[in-house]
Amino acid sequence: MDKTILITGASSGIGAATAKLFQSKGWNVIATMRNPESATELASLNNVWVTKLDVLDLASIENAVNEGIQKFGKIDVLLNNAGYGAYGTLESYPRENIIRQFSTNVIGLLDVTKALLPHFRSNKNGIIINISSIGGKMTFPLGSLYHGTKFAVEGISESLSYEVAQFGGKVKIIEPGAIATDFAGRSFDFSNDESHTEYQAMVGKVMTALPALFENASPAGVVADVIYEAATDGSDQLRYTAGEDARVIISNRQQADDQSFIGTMKAQFGL
Repeated sequence: MDKTILITGASSGIGAATAKLFQSKGWNVIATMRNPESATELASLNNVWVTKLDVLDLASIENAVNEGIQKFGKIDVLLNNAGYGAYGTLESYPRENIIRQFSTNVIGLLDVTKALLPHFRSNKNGIIINISSIGGKMTFPLGSLYHGTKFAVEGISESLSYEVAQFGGKVKIIEPGAIATDFAGRSFDFSNDESHTEYQAMVGKVMTALPALFENASPAGVVADVIYEAATDGSDQLRYTAGEDARVIISNRQQADDQSFIGTMKAQFGL
């Protein structure tokens, strides 16, 4: 039987690139997104089923999982990819935006994972692949919300790996660097209150410096290749970096103490 992957956030970027790669490798793909009617290219591919899944909507999660199992017989891999980045001063963010950031990037990931766990447990296998970020290992200024969610994904994934190992399952964490997707556009939520004058010099410097971090961004296909490796290498490896910048930054963070690394980041942003 062909293997099947369920992907959240498959409408563009990493999710879409991964759906196309797995399909080209002979997998069945359940490509889920909030607005499936827009995914005409994916829907035209053989063995790709495009369907609605909003990680904030439990009913849509249950429907996508149950109908995907019914359609393909079994789901072998879950890719938790849906998410976005909230950047800006914490003081300027309304509470509802804070909740939305954590609900999308953390609670939604947990809800989708919980929906698949009974299926994986009954089959005594299954791989959960969670998209983290270099931002789950280190931080940029103005990212307290986004980095908070990605640090959470790291901890959730590592701890969950002990649980799923009891029935033969695995958890994998993908840590991309800068990726040439629409993350800085459609998937980027920025907040700033200019009346908070104490922050404005920092906000200006950070927003001026951020585009340079994407000048040598890797294409989404680089991450898709790493996801495919994680899904098929048969190893117990937990973390995978994606992109040369990710490898360098994470290595530097591991080797430096907090004061040294934060000092380097301040210098990079001119703070």
